[in-house]
Amino acid sequence: MPRVSMPRLPSMPRVSMPRLPSMPRVSMPRLPSMPRVSMPRLPSMPRVSMPRLPSMPMGLSIPRLPSMPMGLCMPRLPRMPRVRMPSLPTMPRGATIISVSQTPQRLLQDLCSVLDHRTPAGVCGCCWALRPRYKRLVDNIFPEDPEDGLVKSNMEKLTFFALSAPEKLDRIAAYLSERLTRELNRHRYGYVCIAMEAMEQLLLACHSQSINLLVESFLSTLRLLLEADRPHLHILATSSFVKFANIEEDTASYHRSYDFFVSRFSEMCHSDHEDLETRNRIRVSGIRGLQGVVRKTVDDELQVNIWEPHHMEQIVPALLVNLQQHTQAGSVSPAEETEVCFRELLGRAAYGHVNSAITPVLMHLDSHSLWEGRSFAVQCFQIIMYSIQSQHSHLVIQQLLGHLDANSRSPASVRAGIVEVLSEAAVIEATGSVGPTVLEVFNTLLRQLRQSVDYQLTGYYDNAGKHKTSSTEEETLQDAVIQTIGSFANTLPVYQRSEVMLFIMGKIPVPGIYPALGSPNTGLEGSRMIQVMLLKSLLQVSERYESGNLLTALPSSFLEPLLSFTLMEDPDIRLLVLSILTSLVDRRHNAARLTCASVALHVSALELKEDPSSRQDVLFIRKHAQRLYRHVYLTCREESSGRGHYQALFTLLAVVSVELANEEVLVDLIRLVLALQDLALSNHECLSVFNRCGIHAICAALLHLLAQLGPPPSLQHHVTQVIEGRHSNASHLLPDELFSEKHSLPAGELKVDEELLFGQSKLCEALAGSSYSAHTERFNTAYTPQITEEDRLSKRKSIGDVISLQIDMHPEYCALQSPQVQQITFETLKSTIEDRGGDEEEELRKRRMEVVERFQTAPFEEIAARCGSRSSLLQAQLERVLDLVVGRPPSPPGPSALRSTPLHQMKFPDLCVY
Repeated sequence: MPRVSMPRLPSMPRVSMPRLPSMPRVSMPRLPSMPRVSMPRLPSMPRVSMPRLPSMPMGLSIPRLPSMPMGLCMPRLPRMPRVRMPSLPTMPRGATIISVSQTPQRLLQDLCSVLDHRTPAGVCGCCWALRPRYKRLVDNIFPEDPEDGLVKSNMEKLTFFALSAPEKLDRIAAYLSERLTRELNRHRYGYVCIAMEAMEQLLLACHSQSINLLVESFLSTLRLLLEADRPHLHILATSSFVKFANIEEDTASYHRSYDFFVSRFSEMCHSDHEDLETRNRIRVSGIRGLQGVVRKTVDDELQVNIWEPHHMEQIVPALLVNLQQHTQAGSVSPAEETEVCFRELLGRAAYGHVNSAITPVLMHLDSHSLWEGRSFAVQCFQIIMYSIQSQHSHLVIQQLLGHLDANSRSPASVRAGIVEVLSEAAVIEATGSVGPTVLEVFNTLLRQLRQSVDYQLTGYYDNAGKHKTSSTEEETLQDAVIQTIGSFANTLPVYQRSEVMLFIMGKIPVPGIYPALGSPNTGLEGSRMIQVMLLKSLLQVSERYESGNLLTALPSSFLEPLLSFTLMEDPDIRLLVLSILTSLVDRRHNAARLTCASVALHVSALELKEDPSSRQDVLFIRKHAQRLYRHVYLTCREESSGRGHYQALFTLLAVVSVELANEEVLVDLIRLVLALQDLALSNHECLSVFNRCGIHAICAALLHLLAQLGPPPSLQHHVTQVIEGRHSNASHLLPDELFSEKHSLPAGELKVDEELLFGQSKLCEALAGSSYSAHTERFNTAYTPQITEEDRLSKRKSIGDVISLQIDMHPEYCALQSPQVQQITFETLKSTIEDRGGDEEEELRKRRMEVVERFQTAPFEEIAARCGSRSSLLQAQLERVLDLVVGRPPSPPGPSALRSTPLHQMKFPDLCVY
């Protein structure tokens, strides 16, 4: 466009700009604090004179200003003092802009910058139409009175413009943020709420592809509101953030950071505002904000990792504080929101994030001493176990077990609280799995039992001896550990429970195998207490064990060491073993109906569950019945047995008779009853009057039960006759009288009349002519259990007696203490054979005939069982003879110590120990 020279206006001398009444002494050329808004550029119009502007937009004409509001006219605008153009030092007074081409553009820009922040009314209303459209749309949504709220019609126009031109979203958001900041600085909170509402509507209306243009300004605005000192602004910002968090985005933003929001929302959860209602509102807002952060970040791997420790250490304690407040304060608290947020957080935890979420919980409970109260700790982990994914629940158990080991030097109340939480967690985890390290769980709990026993006996729960503990606290811990072992065992399948029972049995100090298991501080008493505790743990597992056959429930590797404890002189140990045997044999849960020994029991009224024995049960009873009866017999010989022992013996034998009801078992039990009756009448046994009466009582109760399980009525008639005689003349021989609270015993030695005893001949006659007659020949042989070396080794008061037994077996001690054994020579054997009379030969012939008949008629299983028991007895006798006959290898010359150091007490160099 060529340069156009406009004619001068001679009638306009010294034209000056009008005064702006609301802007006194404002220098128009330079407004450094206002943004520069560029107006439509006139590209090549230098030296433009003012009279005529043909290309001026909007029909503005300098000579005539018909559209000038408020009566302003350009020709006469007096008194604009000292207004100078800064960049035109040589400009004449005629105010012509000829030599500098950029001055009008700069002036228009500065004027528009002023008008951008003014309302359209007033002096500068003539230039309001020159502002960008998005700014005019934004300004139009604000009413004159903030109480009127957002102008909805104008908001719809703004939304339509934003959707039509999404590239303007960043400018709209920036201007909204600028407007909100200005209103916030002026404390005009009504307009602040209107601006936030407009920004929320834009967020919800915009498509996910273009939402990133709004987010940065939106988050910066939220930071500004959260940094303010007004609680209602915090609540407003949190509500807006929650709405933003619920928006699903298709494209991730790599540069966003939510660290400020995590710390600020966590701080709001700890609010201590003086007004209770306001405090609760702030805390609820903080909890919802944290929930929004979790929703926004946890499912997007490209976002910030919310599971990092520094984030979890802020989020989890903030939630637990409010959950704890609910437990202490009552219903008026943000506990419901807290629990919902906590459950959502845990439910979104993947396999690698579980430990990050559980560790702050453990730290919070430790730092606030919340294990001792137990109720809150249990509540927390109930929420955790029910919220977390079931396949990850074993990780929580492992975290608790590790924390229990870490607190092994803590007070007993803390350890008991952790164990109780473990027990509750195990019950909830029944639908899942304990994990790959099943035995490690029980190993940790058993280790805690041993440590508790040591602390109880020493009185201190640390090695330095500074922190005292009481027996009551340690016993409470021990009961909790035992209960937890049972809870864990209940979650396992059957095959794993049998492995757990074998594992626990391997930890129990068995006499002769683990002669010194207690610690140096506790000694033998500690070993005895460990035996009791581990047997109680084994009882907890066995009570929840259910198996289809006894061969699986009681394998030889488990039954043999268990039966050896029935010969211990500690009455508590014997009673626990009897209870364990009863719980394992009782597969149909009949023991609850047979706990009390009584002669008034009626099988029909008890509703016992009787099923035919399986083949595996028959094999078990033929293989292990004699061993079981032998230990029952030897248990009755113990002087320390009380009422509980005799009740447990009756329950065990009664359950065996019901579970394995057949002719052979019933006959063997009758033989055992007759042997026990003879034991009670024997003068060779050092039994008290109560022990003898107790044996007679369980014999009467057991025979009364056996007579109702299938034998002919004649047997029941004989048993009833004897019981009635005892009712009349010797009630102390019946369990109902003897085991009552008020029982009377005869003075002096116990004497029992013949008619008050169960006769062997009458029992045989009663069984004759029935299906039991095939087994009555066994009554001809008295039941005399053999005592093996295992029994002699087991029958010790404590483990220390095993060491003394090893000393007694030393050859030099044997030479000093034992009498000389007569030497057996060939001549002695020959004279013995020649002196044998005809009666002995006849007896030998009968025995041979019985053996031949038995091998011809008896089933193979019975023959194999008899040969097996005889071979084991023969092997034991042979080993005993060899120990006596075979001498020790010659020792080197020189003095030898009479008492050598046992192998387990020898000190080896570190390099030799594996």
